[in-house]
Amino acid sequence: MPERPFFERDARQVAIELLGMELHRRINGAHLAVRIVETEAYLGVADRAAHSFGGRCTPRNRAMWGPPGHAYIYFTYGMHHCLNVVTEPEGVPSAVLIRAGEPIEGIELMARLRKRGADPAHELASGPAKLCQALALDLGLNGTDLLTADELWLERPRQAPRWTIRCGPRVGIDYAADWKRRLLRFAPAGHPHVSRPPPDRPLRRSRPVDDGFGPA
Repeated sequence: MPERPFFERDARQVAIELLGMELHRRINGAHLAVRIVETEAYLGVADRAAHSFGGRCTPRNRAMWGPPGHAYIYFTYGMHHCLNVVTEPEGVPSAVLIRAGEPIEGIELMARLRKRGADPAHELASGPAKLCQALALDLGLNGTDLLTADELWLERPRQAPRWTIRCGPRVGIDYAADWKRRLLRFAPAGHPHVSRPPPDRPLRRSRPVDDGFGPA
């Protein structure tokens, strides 16, 4: 299991290093798990696409301002839940959206929860709303500590996948001015479980991560 300092870092770096990590869910005695294959970084008060842009702190996004390593789950469009992992020190409202997962345990139950019994496995959690539905995640789990909780937690894989990571712009944020072009979506090249075709730009492994637009 990752430790707290893992999450107390730049959301971009955490977004990259969450790829390949396992997200586990225990519900009614059943165990579900996905391997994280797509993420997006949201960089706090300066980021026009972040819920905390401009310093907004509301009952909805309060978890973003809290301790790192906790879940920030929100409800959108009156029908979907989305899961984020809070990053950076407490009081810095940044987070990583978990956009897609590869089912690795409990696939039959995930299919029932999605009410998509005939869907191939690669479509069960291939999007942020699909992932939440497949794992039965809702607002009741908002604020969950992903390092200590019994019902929802993160684990490192036994063997880290050898992926070539690509980056590209985030999805569905046309309102965010220049921020809609920043390279803050990350996924393995050619992975079949991502929500959309994987980003196609090579990841430049500088520190801090270079999104192609200079400092945030």
